Amino acid sequence: MRSKSDYILRRIAAAVGTLFVAVSMNFLLFRILPGSAAVSMARVPGAGPGLREALTREFGLNHPLYVQYVLYLWQLVHLNLAVSFYYHQPVLGLLISDLGNTIPLVLLGTVFSVIFGVLTGVVGAWLRGSVFEHLSVVPALAFYATPVQWLGLMLILLFGSVLPTSGRSDPFLFNPSFMQESLSVLNHLILPSLTLGLVLYGQYTLIVRSAMLETLCEDYVLTAKAVGYTKPRILRAYALRNGILPVISVIALSAGFIVGGAILVETVFNYPGVGLAVYNAILNRDYPMLQGAFLILTVSVVLCNLVADLIYFRLDPRIT
Repeated sequence: MRSKSDYILRRIAAAVGTLFVAVSMNFLLFRILPGSAAVSMARVPGAGPGLREALTREFGLNHPLYVQYVLYLWQLVHLNLAVSFYYHQPVLGLLISDLGNTIPLVLLGTVFSVIFGVLTGVVGAWLRGSVFEHLSVVPALAFYATPVQWLGLMLILLFGSVLPTSGRSDPFLFNPSFMQESLSVLNHLILPSLTLGLVLYGQYTLIVRSAMLETLCEDYVLTAKAVGYTKPRILRAYALRNGILPVISVIALSAGFIVGGAILVETVFNYPGVGLAVYNAILNRDYPMLQGAFLILTVSVVLCNLVADLIYFRLDPRIT
């Protein structure tokens, strides 16, 4: 019992330490980059050096770096991510709204990629050497190597006449019912989530296939075959249970891409989520918005890895 609690405490401590380092790097990264938000915003016709100085004081950029860091941590503890330079609104509220749009996109893409990837990986391992293996593995490799923005553009060209390719919902729906609004949102999610899912499912196919091939050569699987168990029972009760374990780690490690890698997808489809917010913040040198978005990405990756470690620990008692 003590070893279990020690393992959990070690993983939590490692996650907290990783978050602290990531938060510190997140602060320093935007301070050492060339250029300044105050300088960019002061580039308006007729603006003098007084405007630049006023903006520098307003954003707190006139303080020494260590003072800015202490103030940054203090505000972060109070869940205050400052005010957007560009929108002049609290960053937290903006990101919560964007995150509410990104989460459905991420969930649909992840569910599709996991289900489809596991199925094709199992088929590729169970029917190794057959034509079905090639039909499952070759497309997985092709999609895995495809740039996500290129795939999104191809889907727009192929299905742009029948499915929405921009925005979150139909702007021409006046006083829509809940069902109409939900169907509109779902239609606008199909192509972006399909783009994410197709790019991601290839890695699940390859990892599940590799894990399944290794598991099928284990002694307990050979013993089950010798006893006379049916192939579906061996696959379900022995091979699949152990072969699915690496998928948990892959989902956690892919969290950064799934949430933040949607930047390209949301930009291609002009989908109002965290990814598009990051793209616009880069163009406008909106440091608070970028810091807040990267903080969300960091927290999501660290928490997903922590949850994956705990699930792995629960499924595999050999881990201590």
